[in-house]
Amino acid sequence: MENFNRFTFTLIVTNNELDDLNHVNNIHYIKWVQEAAQKHWKILSNTNLDTKYVWVVLRHEIDYIASAILHDIITVNTWIVKSYGVKSERFVEIKKGSKTIAKAKTIWCLLDKTTMKPARIPSEILEILETKKE
Repeated sequence: MENFNRFTFTLIVTNNELDDLNHVNNIHYIKWVQEAAQKHWKILSNTNLDTKYVWVVLRHEIDYIASAILHDIITVNTWIVKSYGVKSERFVEIKKGSKTIAKAKTIWCLLDKTTMKPARIPSEILEILETKKE
């Protein structure tokens, strides 16, 4: 499977992300998944698109593989797998060093920003989502 428009960012685990077991609480993994999508879209998009459309989450699927603890350096990778109709599928891989600690698949729905109703993904967005980055 080919990956389109891969985006990566890093973060360092902070104390407020820990739970009673002193590892990152699962809610923060979802936060990182959403943050990856938002940061990635900000790079891919433009003002014209942002005034017309907005993305909302329809579904998150996440597999927790290993834990992260205070001061771990985390790398979050995301890419769009496919887009069709009003939906776009995005994968996110969360790593600590070379080890994958969580994987997620998220289904996003494009909304018309004026009506807040689902909008078929127009060709101008499909072209952005399916353009390979070198």
